[in-house]
Amino acid sequence: MRIGLVCPYSLGTPGGVQNHVRDLAEALLAVGHDVSVLAPVDDTDAVPPYVVSSGRAVGVPYNGSVARVTFGPRTAARVKSWLADGHFDVVHVHEPTTPSASIIALWSAGGPFVATFHTWQVRSRAMSAAAGLLRPALEKIDARIAVSENARSMMVQHIGGEAVVIPNGLYTDRFQGDPRPEWLGDDGTISFLGRLDEPRKGLGVLLAAVPALVAERPRLKVLVAGAGQADEARRSLPAGCRDNVLFLGAIDDRARADMLAGSDLYVAPHLGGESFGIVLLEAMAAGAPVLASDLAAFRQVLDGGRLGDLFEPGDVRELTTHTLRLLSTPDERYKLRLAGLTAVQRYDWSVLLPELLSVYELVARR
Repeated sequence: MRIGLVCPYSLGTPGGVQNHVRDLAEALLAVGHDVSVLAPVDDTDAVPPYVVSSGRAVGVPYNGSVARVTFGPRTAARVKSWLADGHFDVVHVHEPTTPSASIIALWSAGGPFVATFHTWQVRSRAMSAAAGLLRPALEKIDARIAVSENARSMMVQHIGGEAVVIPNGLYTDRFQGDPRPEWLGDDGTISFLGRLDEPRKGLGVLLAAVPALVAERPRLKVLVAGAGQADEARRSLPAGCRDNVLFLGAIDDRARADMLAGSDLYVAPHLGGESFGIVLLEAMAAGAPVLASDLAAFRQVLDGGRLGDLFEPGDVRELTTHTLRLLSTPDERYKLRLAGLTAVQRYDWSVLLPELLSVYELVARR
């Protein structure tokens, strides 16, 4: 099949949607399909040959972070040209309500279209104001996919219609990392992954717990990976425990797998704005037990706490208590590790790709 994928966000910026689109393109190419990805591209971005630029990305505040998207007359022209030249059997747009290339693609052609809804805001003034403009485009979608039950219910509530749930995927074997000795603490190693300058990722909650954690486990090591300036975060720590926290900066896929594989506990202290939880799956695939905020999306991924421990979002004391308990009970961590390694196979691309292809084939036949 000739398949077009549209990503609304810059591929040069780390994110769940971008990673999903990139991995999906590679999975489709690996089984012989012809794939083209349309996405915003910055001048400094190194993109694969199957990517076509929809224009230079612009930062727009969205869902508690800054989304790098593209829009305007030039983007519209590029989208129309890409659609006309592609002769696609199916066009798969991601986040079709985002003001970027995805919604422009829906405006610009008749289909056939598949759309994946990754996130949704329960209350959004922007969505309410733009509903009249969005509806004619959204009605062109032939098949709707949601990455989680939560995302599906929000889509049904605000748009109507139905959607099949197909979660975000990952290549589980790519997370079989090798622990690096310099990243291991004698009193345990915990890790965090997320942008340092996005408060909703909850790094501040984790750092606020560090003094109490170090008081009980002086040789604990806390690994913090993600883009953003670390100086302010480091200054927020008391001088006596700054050496316990190692800021790794933005790391590549190999280093991420190594960090997670060497972690006695992966902590996801997010405060909200999550519709799935791919980072939890990455930790589980690497064999790291998970402690996460009790958000609806995380609770679904962790099967209500069966696959990982949960704590009240933003509660520093509860985070501290759960972390110390898990670090002192290796048998419980081992059980979580085995359960996670088994459950995460459901999300491997070898399982998810046939489900997506069945949707594509149904739409193409129509």
